[in-house]
This record gives sequence, structure tokens and C-alpha cells, in this order.
Amino acid sequence: MHTEAWQSVLQEIDNTRSIHLRDAFAEDPRRAERFTARAAGWTLDYSKNRISPALMKRLVEWAEASNLRGEIEAMFTGQPINATENRAVLHTALRNLSGEPVLVNGHDVMPDVRAVRERMAAFCEDVRRGVWRGHTGKPIRDIVNIGIGGSDLGPAMACEALKPYAKRSLRLFFVSNIDATHLAEVLRQVRPEQTLFIIASKTFTTQETLTNALSARQWLLGRLGGDTAAVARHFVAVSTNRQKVEAFGIDPANMFGFWDWVGGRYSLPSAIGLPLMLAIGPRAFERMLKGYHAMDKHFRTAPFERNLPVILGLLGILYANGYGAETHAVLPYDQYLARLPAYLQQLDMESNGKSIDRQGQRVRHTTGPIIWGEPGTNGQHAFYQLIHQGTRLIPCDFIGFCRSQNPMGDHHEKLMANFIAQTEALAMGKTAIQCRAEGVPDALIPHKTFEGNRPTNTLLADELNPQTFGALIALYEHKVFTQGILWNIFSFDQWGVELGKVLAGKVLEELKAETTPPLSHDASTNALIMRLRQAQGRT
Repeated sequence: MHTEAWQSVLQEIDNTRSIHLRDAFAEDPRRAERFTARAAGWTLDYSKNRISPALMKRLVEWAEASNLRGEIEAMFTGQPINATENRAVLHTALRNLSGEPVLVNGHDVMPDVRAVRERMAAFCEDVRRGVWRGHTGKPIRDIVNIGIGGSDLGPAMACEALKPYAKRSLRLFFVSNIDATHLAEVLRQVRPEQTLFIIASKTFTTQETLTNALSARQWLLGRLGGDTAAVARHFVAVSTNRQKVEAFGIDPANMFGFWDWVGGRYSLPSAIGLPLMLAIGPRAFERMLKGYHAMDKHFRTAPFERNLPVILGLLGILYANGYGAETHAVLPYDQYLARLPAYLQQLDMESNGKSIDRQGQRVRHTTGPIIWGEPGTNGQHAFYQLIHQGTRLIPCDFIGFCRSQNPMGDHHEKLMANFIAQTEALAMGKTAIQCRAEGVPDALIPHKTFEGNRPTNTLLADELNPQTFGALIALYEHKVFTQGILWNIFSFDQWGVELGKVLAGKVLEELKAETTPPLSHDASTNALIMRLRQAQGRT
């Protein structure tokens, strides 16, 4: 980031730092129009940010000088931009509806993508129509997805988001935690003879997923008479490891694959989205892909000054590196998007939670922010106080829709009144003069004064449907990519999660050892291991 273009950005930040948003709007009647952009069914109003036309111009110039355009093309054309693993990054191919080929090492991957999707569609239609039946001849009514990370967060979030489009006679459940409670509570709710388990693990070796899968298999066989043939009628796999899938008892014909150029947190449009397709059907799933594709085209072709993912990425860097903001709140004003902040935590923090740059050197600047949030209006009664009057600067994304999927009285008007009013209050605040004019006692004026000048982005679409949902997820994917490029880090590996997994294997052996094992950890770790062994009667 230590380039001449970035230094120009910093200089322009200094020029605008003392300007309050109240004054910025008063001085420019066209400010809202000037700082609004549209794409793929979404309107982004970013006028309530600490920006000026000159600052945005400098930010765009920095993005151009950083070769962001070239890096975007490298991703879309299948170059191995995941350099530490020597892989292409082609989640965009999963929703490429242009008819154009996408090459990886000279091979067009699109026929493979379409073939898997067609197999998924045929399977989903059979389940949804009751053609696919369980071991006892009964149709499937309960679907349990067993995965973790990207194999869980994406489909779980999407099934909730698109619930209005779901077949309500199918019940969807998601199990991810290796804590037996997660699986046990789901199994208490489902009927074995009508339950389909989806085991989602690329390698079919993920510890949490395979532990839960084996326990689910044991549960099913115990309730269906122990006939192992039942496994093939109640389990399918999203994986690439045919040998292990077959050894588990799953018919390879019911294994849906994907590719090493699809990262887990970007994999919802792949076979990982099988539970979503079962819920909403292949046609609605296709409409979701259209939304993804529309945002992909926009990101690839739109000029940066009108490019929604680029704008969001630049604004995030403005606050992280220009103002020292450490967190970013995502606040969806739609209950169906309740799981979106959790999904975006992985997308953003696993991608850009890096301290080493592309040259292998430690970065000298802040990278990925802490992502958090809750749906409005719940969050207003929980943590908005800190955003309004706390000592930390917390940029926020407000996400809303003009129409509700569930019109009921004036609920939606009240929801959206809060949606709009919160961004106004955060931007404009409330002065001591205004408090006095309202008759606030002098002793209370400091407590009832709001500084304002708190930045927000407003994202608004007509309604939450498969197409706008797909576009929204693509928007955030490309925002994360933009920031990774500008921070000069690799966004598509996640080596940081490996160390704990390796150490857990060693600790597991020591916890389960029949006799007290020699321990060579630090004193705290050794003591915790012994405490657990004692509680379980192993010493």
C-alpha cells in the first residue's frame, strides 16, 4: 500500500477529515445522487460516508494503479491466482450463464459444471416429487445436511434466506458442530425412514463431518433393522473422493462432485448447494445463478467509479486504513437474512485475515476487519448504542427491501422507517443546540447529544428473491476480492486454520490413551489434558 497513489489517498483523507456529514449534505444538494450506484437489481447509496468527490477519485485512481482490473481478468479467465496452492479461483464459472468457455490449463470446465448441475436437478426433482424413496419405500420428508465451514454456512444461510420459495413439506436441518449435541438434537426431530442425509466434504476426510456422518449412519441402521443396504437410500455425498464415499456405503451415482478451483466459502452455487436446490427447486436455483452472473458481469466490466463491489471495497479500506476502524457491521433489515452476517464472517475473515503479503513479507498495514451483525430491528435494542455514541468508529452496511415477502398490516413500513432513520441518525447526529431547543435539561444535554458523522452504506432492492439474493452474495464475494488485491494479500487460502487441526489430532490421542501418556505441551495445555482425563476416569 505504500505507493504514490495511496499517499494521495491519505492526503485527501486529511483534507476531508474535519468535514461533518451534516455540512457535506448542506453544501452539495446532489450528494445523494452523486454517490449512488446501481447494478443487478441493487441500489447502493454510499453518500453517508466520510467522502468527497476528490477522495473517491483518489481511491479509484489507487485501485487502477494497483492493477485491480488485470487481477479481475486473471480470476475470471482461470489463471492460478491462488498462488500458495497453485490453483485457479473460478467460483464465477459455477454461475457462468454466458455460454462462453472458461479454461483451466486449456480445459473448458463449463461442460463439467453443467453436467453436475443437471445431475443435481434430476436428483432434486425425484426427491421433491416423491420418486426417490427411502429403504422402507416411504418418500423423503426430512433432509439433514452434514458439513462444516463453507459446506454448512452457505447452504444453511441460503435455505433460510429463500425460505419463501421452498417446498414446505420438506424439512431442512443442518449439522456442523462435532459437539454431539448438535447431531443429537436434530436426530430427535427427524423420522429415519423418511430422512435423507447429505454428507458434504470435498475429501470425505474432514474430522467433524465424518464423525457426525458415521454417527448418523449408526443411528439410521439401528432404527431400520441394521440392513446396510439402507445407507444407499438415505445418504448421498457432495465430494470428490469416490473410494471413501463408496466405502461408506453411498452409491457413487449419488455422489455430486466439485473442483479444487472452488473454495469452500465460495461454493454455494456448486454441488454444495444441493440442500438449497432440494428446498427451492432447480428453477429457482437457476434464477439465483442469474443474479450471481449479473453481478459478476457488472464487477468485471463496470468502471470502478460505478462498480458496486469496488466501491464497497474501497470504502472498507478507507475506514480500516485511513481511520483505524477495526470492525464492520452488516445489518440486514429482513429476518430471512438472519444468517447472512455469520456467512459473511467466514467469507471475509477467512479470506482476508492475513498478515503476510504476496511477497512473503509481514504486512505493515491493517487487513481484514472483524465482521459482525444481527437483523434489524433486533440489533437496535442490543448494540446500536455503541455504534451511535461509543468511542469506536464502526462502519455499517444496511441491507433492505422495498417489499416484504410477508405483508401484514404496517409491519414492513415500520421496519423500513427504522432502516432509513438509523442511517440518518448515524450520519447527522443531534447537536447540543437541538437538545436545548427541545427543552432538554442542561445536565442531560451531554448524554443526549449524538456526534453523528458515523458512516453507513445503504443497499436496497425491490424484494428478496433468488435473483437479488444471488447478486447480493456475489457483491460481497467481489468486495472481499477487491480488498485482498489492494492489501496485496492472498485471499483464497486459509493456512491459519491448519495448525489447530494438527495439534488437535495429537491431543485427541492423549485424551483417549488407556494409560497416562507422556505430555510435552506447555504447562497449561498439559494441565487441561490431565483435568479432562481425570474427569473421564482415565487416570
